[in-house]
Amino acid sequence: MNIQKVKKYWLDEAIEALQVAKHLFEKKDYSYALFFGHLSIEKVLKAIYAVKKGEQPPYHHNLLRLAESTGIQLTENQKKKLLKITTFNIESRYPDEKRSFRKRCNENFTTRELNGIEEMFEWLKSMLP
Repeated sequence: MNIQKVKKYWLDEAIEALQVAKHLFEKKDYSYALFFGHLSIEKVLKAIYAVKKGEQPPYHHNLLRLAESTGIQLTENQKKKLLKITTFNIESRYPDEKRSFRKRCNENFTTRELNGIEEMFEWLKSMLP
């Protein structure tokens, strides 16, 4: 297995997911912007996993579990952020009957959360050689 090729694949996918998140935000499709924000973090973590472990990353979407499996040292605040971002995956894909998450995803909420996702993305990306 060519780890550099695997890393490049996941990093390219992560960058693309973040771009899609920004496009969705511009179109005011806020809940799906956050969903793609989650994907960007998941995919950059999978790039890190491939580099650190020398193997394909696992097929799951729990960001905290994925980050911990790479050995990344996380603060409590970073752990909480990863848990919160993981909820965007679930709540966007499986809305409750009242669509409460989608109603909460207004411009201000989504701006704040996407900014946090971008900060986390850049920090994680900086770990890649």
